[in-house]
Amino acid sequence: MIGFLQNLIDAVSLGSIYALTALGIGLLFGILRLINFAHGDYITIGAYALIVPSADVTARLLIGDLPLIVMTPLICLIVVVAALLSDVLVFRPLRRASSPTLMIASFAVSYIIQNGVMMLYGARPKAVDLWSGANTQILIGDLRVPMLQLIILVVTLVLMTTLTLFLRKTPYGIQMRAAAEDFRMATYLGVRGNLVIGLAFAISGILAAAVSLLYTTQSGSLSHTMGLPLALFAFVAVVVGGMGSLVGAVVGGFTIGIIVTMLQAYLPPELRAFRDAFAFAFVILVLLVRPAGLVPSRTSFERV
Repeated sequence: MIGFLQNLIDAVSLGSIYALTALGIGLLFGILRLINFAHGDYITIGAYALIVPSADVTARLLIGDLPLIVMTPLICLIVVVAALLSDVLVFRPLRRASSPTLMIASFAVSYIIQNGVMMLYGARPKAVDLWSGANTQILIGDLRVPMLQLIILVVTLVLMTTLTLFLRKTPYGIQMRAAAEDFRMATYLGVRGNLVIGLAFAISGILAAAVSLLYTTQSGSLSHTMGLPLALFAFVAVVVGGMGSLVGAVVGGFTIGIIVTMLQAYLPPELRAFRDAFAFAFVILVLLVRPAGLVPSRTSFERV
């Protein structure tokens, strides 16, 4: 029983990372109908902004040496600026393009960011020591829980609660919900489309910055493709949860995290190399039963 609870805590922690990443992807899809595969590279930007540009394998902290109260907003600002620049330079000129065109453009942005990171920092993975004290163990009865996992859970709950209150209680949040419900009608009623989309990119940047800090602390390493696996699993989470549904993105993120962790823990050793194949087979099974996802969206998919 203790072993199962330990695995469950690990699963919820991983699911929190996937849920935050899926929220950033799902938010943009809900408004712009954009599957932004560059979202994972926003996470990479936030992680690499912590260190000094160098080709050395061992990274030297730059922004990461600042006090937490200074470093966190600064990393958020850097990632938000990167997200807004990608919108202004790439996605805004393609506002009236089809969804496949926008998706291909996001792939282009992703490769540009990856190669830019390689030019500044080199292609080799880097070891980084960020908040090493967060990995200390906390005893909860017979459970030994890394403090970082509790931090990840708390940060996830705080960010999800804040986003929910923003969307439900503020004028801009209500405009974003209206745009996600029916973008054309919302613009007819006075919602400024570019402002709402810019806000969505900014919020997705904040979520990506949070993931970059948490994931870098957990993994202790950086690579120019570190955001790709997160974006892939988060996209799967968005599909499983229900395209266009933020609640579905969160549910899908936790579902994928639990599935991946439990498969890693309970598959026979000779089958663990095929963990992801089993996970995606389960995804296919879910979609066969519920093609619209676990929490289907009722929004209109018409966009201008």
